[in-house]
Amino acid sequence: MAMIEFGVVTHGGVGTDDGLSDGCRAACEAAFRMLEGGKGAIDVVVDACIMLEDDGWFNAGSGSALRIDGETVEMDAAVMDSEGNVGAVINIRNVKNPVAVARAVTASPHVALAGRGAEAFARKIGAEPFPGVSGRAVERFQKTMRLLKEGRIAEINPRWKDADKFFSDEISSDTIGVVALDRRGIFAVAASTGGASPMMVGRVGDTPMIGCGFYAGPAGAFAVTGIGEEIIKRMLAKTVYDFVDGGEDVASAGRKGIGLFDREIPVGLIGISGKGFAVSANWSMAHHAMVREG
Repeated sequence: MAMIEFGVVTHGGVGTDDGLSDGCRAACEAAFRMLEGGKGAIDVVVDACIMLEDDGWFNAGSGSALRIDGETVEMDAAVMDSEGNVGAVINIRNVKNPVAVARAVTASPHVALAGRGAEAFARKIGAEPFPGVSGRAVERFQKTMRLLKEGRIAEINPRWKDADKFFSDEISSDTIGVVALDRRGIFAVAASTGGASPMMVGRVGDTPMIGCGFYAGPAGAFAVTGIGEEIIKRMLAKTVYDFVDGGEDVASAGRKGIGLFDREIPVGLIGISGKGFAVSANWSMAHHAMVREG
């Protein structure tokens, strides 16, 4: 079996269709060029995530979902590598690129910062202010509120009411993620989200929770997407990582992880190891992958 010299995988959130793969491809191609040039994995995944946050079509950065009050934007992001660097921001407001703030947290005395403290930290490091939500985010919110008023909200999030069907376009783009392996053999993962839809102010999903929405170690790196409350219960990123660490092929480990969830719970993941990469989801998921075998 050929080994991977270096590579990168991006995703745009479970539920996204192929029409959004162009954004994932652009971020992946840019990240691959950085890896070719010798840039480190942790900086590569952050830079690629920033591209996706700035896209406007994904539910992260400028595309972040509005909370149920129709005004509040609270974002989560995380970054981790196999050298032990880890940082996360939770419910951060008023910043353009939460994943860049999470990267800065790795150099601080802390692992995670939340709320007003995270925002104050962002100001100290000179993070750019939030530019306002994209038109896509506003459209998503308006459609969500219409379904809520019609008593059909369970069609997009089953945790709000019992229901037996979903509209995939309504829960799409719930998280972005990037995983990479660099030329030095270092793995890294970065993830960012504007949350789920609908959601109360203060809600936190899996994205900034280590081992749930993201994990990286000597065996590989993984980023998860889907209904965060269900992902957290299974600590999906670490669970799949442990499969690979135990000797399982990364692609089969990804499928095994997705198999832990019922079909009506949308979930997906990307991962990379020294021997391959994984793209697994029980719904559609925009993504792109580029690897160079050594």
